[in-house]
Amino acid sequence: MIGVGIAWASILSLPYALLSSNLPSHKMGVYMGIFNFFIVIPQLVAASVLGLVIREFFDKESIFGFVIGGVLMIVSGVAVLLVDKEAEPQ
Repeated sequence: MIGVGIAWASILSLPYALLSSNLPSHKMGVYMGIFNFFIVIPQLVAASVLGLVIREFFDKESIFGFVIGGVLMIVSGVAVLLVDKEAEPQ
């Protein structure tokens, strides 16, 4: 469980650590807040809609929730490859 705790802490903090090294310090709070929207809003949408989708389209077979999550994780991984790593912070 200690390993799970360490992994969970790094999963939660790594995106912010990566982002903070590329942001101007005088606008850090604004950009971190906007970035947080992109984490919280999908969680709210999933919590609100996923139960209905599983019930109506997948005959209450909850395994398809994991399938949807896996497919979306692959899509997000491909989207990360499109990020311009050579862009200069302003």
